[in-house]
Amino acid sequence: MKSSAIERIYIGILLTVFIGIVLHAPLSVWLGSLAPGYELLIKSWKEILMLVAAVLGVGLVSRQHLWRDLWRDWLFRLIIAFASLHIIVLVLWNGVNPTLAGLSIDLRWLLYFGLVYVALRLRPAYRQPFLKLGLVGALIVGTFAMLQIFVLPRDALSVIGYDKDTTIAPYLTVDKNPDYVRINSTLRGPNPLGAYAVIILSILMTAVIQESRRLGRYKIAAMIAGTGAVAALWASYSRSALLAFFASSVTVIGATIGRKLGKKWWIAGAIVLCALIGGVVAGRDTDFVSNVILHENPDGGSSVSSNEGHADSLVDGLNRMLRQPLGAGIGSTGSASLYGDEPLIIENQYLFIAHEVGWLGLVLFIAIFVMVLQRLWRRRADYLALGLFASSIGLALVGLLLPVWADDTVAIIWWGLAALGMSRNV
Repeated sequence: MKSSAIERIYIGILLTVFIGIVLHAPLSVWLGSLAPGYELLIKSWKEILMLVAAVLGVGLVSRQHLWRDLWRDWLFRLIIAFASLHIIVLVLWNGVNPTLAGLSIDLRWLLYFGLVYVALRLRPAYRQPFLKLGLVGALIVGTFAMLQIFVLPRDALSVIGYDKDTTIAPYLTVDKNPDYVRINSTLRGPNPLGAYAVIILSILMTAVIQESRRLGRYKIAAMIAGTGAVAALWASYSRSALLAFFASSVTVIGATIGRKLGKKWWIAGAIVLCALIGGVVAGRDTDFVSNVILHENPDGGSSVSSNEGHADSLVDGLNRMLRQPLGAGIGSTGSASLYGDEPLIIENQYLFIAHEVGWLGLVLFIAIFVMVLQRLWRRRADYLALGLFASSIGLALVGLLLPVWADDTVAIIWWGLAALGMSRNV
């Protein structure tokens, strides 16, 4: 059956967001520098497109009589409940700009997930265009990361408007040590770049193990994307991303070839891991370990180390959660709070959610996340589903140190792919 014009526009919007999101940071900064005063509107291009797609999606679902099927799905019900709670919590008003920004940050990934989920319910064959664009996006991010590492000057992004005081820093350093430069590639910072690299590497690992014969003409592109992702992961100097990659790699190996390895291989792996940990402890005073692993260098120039910052944020966020079971309202933390009178940064995804929509919001988020993971695990014979499941284990750990889903690129890419991973493979 041929797709309608509305359906093609709907899919076109979703694909535009999917590929455009990997270039969102440099494009929004550049266009913002060309049109001062319209920065917020420029940054909101993806949310505007998703709202248009949502309107079209309502029409398509109604035409295909899918409402009843969707409502029977408990995942759909939980998503509606989570979104509705955000509307209810608006009574804890934090101002127009913080609230609008907070709603965007809190719900855009769920909206995109729902839109792609509906698209695949309409026509499972739409999975392929998304996968191809996902590979293109990985090539863009990985290639630019390698250019930043080996070719371009560290402040190359300053040419298009990057600035540490007004937009996005063109690069960061480990605790202000200029010997350890942390790159962004086309994302908003080193930590999101590291998290994005974990997603790409997890999927590529499972593809190589489970679908190597079917890669065909995409082998070279996959190799380049994988090389770029490894380079990006390392040059981000993101410890949370390195931990996530380790966790996702173990998950992939355990779910695919784990049983074939036998006890000897697992014991050998455990010994190697213990040796690595011992090496870090023994070499904690060396330049490499103190900077790259521990992020602690007395000569680095930072008065407060990142470790102290994470610890202070965790304690503060936990205390606030215990004091505010209903939350403090939308836009009360994160980058959205910077538009208000009381900026607050909580470096933990779970405490971030609890601070905005309370304990109930946190329970609903966890329920949605767990249900998605259960469905991905049931489809683990598909490389995409298993790769996403493995990366989610790592990203869940990242969430303990950073609000990982607050980054638009990481959130939209993972949740969009998750909708694909739950669909039928055609």
